Amino acid sequence: MHAEQAGYERFWVAEHHAVPGIASGSPAVLLAAIGAATSTIRIGSGGVMLPNHQPLVVAEQFAMLQALNPGRVDLGIGRSLGFTAPVREALRQTDADTYEDDLRELLHLLTGTAAVTAHPVVEPVVPVSLLATGRGTQVAAQLGLPVVIGGPVLWGVEIGRVLAEYRRDFRPSDHAHEPHVTVSLDVTVAADDATARELALPEVWAMARSRQTGEFPPLESVAAIRSQPWNDQLRRRVEKGLDQAVAGSPTTVRAALDELEGRTGADELMASTSTHDRDALLESDRLLRDLVA
Repeated sequence: MHAEQAGYERFWVAEHHAVPGIASGSPAVLLAAIGAATSTIRIGSGGVMLPNHQPLVVAEQFAMLQALNPGRVDLGIGRSLGFTAPVREALRQTDADTYEDDLRELLHLLTGTAAVTAHPVVEPVVPVSLLATGRGTQVAAQLGLPVVIGGPVLWGVEIGRVLAEYRRDFRPSDHAHEPHVTVSLDVTVAADDATARELALPEVWAMARSRQTGEFPPLESVAAIRSQPWNDQLRRRVEKGLDQAVAGSPTTVRAALDELEGRTGADELMASTSTHDRDALLESDRLLRDLVA
């Protein structure tokens, strides 16, 4: 597939339910298809939302993926709930917060130290990363897990302190011997800044509209977006979203990534590029790979 041919090291998919614009309601099923279409790139979840699943089921699914794709599978775990109240109800969400206990149970299942054995038993053990918001970095440090930081947390003024505490408090485990920080963000690269900003618009527009409608729709073309009425609130949200996006020429994006690396000390960048123009998306991926190679 394109990402593997371009030289990327990982391809991760997220878990979202009842979202028309995102085709990833079942990460394990999607990863099985991606694994069958590739041969070298690591494949993983960014992430499986543990409150939606029993730990044993997650352990069995990813052990099976590891058996099918030896040494290529990553398990990213998150705790986000459904996007809307009806989705949360359909997922049988409750007010009980068992996330940390479920996470510990999952780790025991993956390492073969639980009361039951998750099959198939595979080596190496599927590595786990934690998608961290709130006190997620503290949990990751306690359990010895790599951490993935994105969204508002990444741009917060406290990010340096949060990551310093994660590295200070990290306890080595079967999943990681030392702290590892991945920053996750949207990156769009084009020939010039103005073109890249336009390419970033469809994703930012969909996010802004979702705050009004409660639904994340399929991405629209720039022309279709520009032809629609924009009220003041929507315009402010779109402009803010574009300002926060890493979108520009290779020189602009390189400078933004260098600043981010200096501020976070990140070990790895996980980039997501979303736009309506598929050819432009593939070109953005190629340009990004070239500038960080």
